[in-house]
Amino acid sequence: MPHIQPPSAHEIIESPEFKKLVSKRWSVSLILTLIMLAVYIGFLLVVAFSKESLAAKISPNLTWAIPIGLGLILFAWVLTGIYVYWANNNYDEAVQELKNKVLNS
Repeated sequence: MPHIQPPSAHEIIESPEFKKLVSKRWSVSLILTLIMLAVYIGFLLVVAFSKESLAAKISPNLTWAIPIGLGLILFAWVLTGIYVYWANNNYDEAVQELKNKVLNS
């Protein structure tokens, strides 16, 4: 029985499946990064051009800046959670399928 040689790293990297996987990961990462960047730049623009709105008091000891700043942090966590969910439910499965295909070929 002849020994079947597994594909080389170059063959794997050049495969359409691998390129599609890398492209999808970049797309998801880029979209989430651009969303976070837009939100953060929006916050910086408010700080730069409308300080008064952030300085407005919600209560005697609290201004809008605190909940909005905390909201930015929570939003970053949410985006991270979205990425982790996507990676666990889509990306990891696709990586495993590609590994199985490589190992079984």
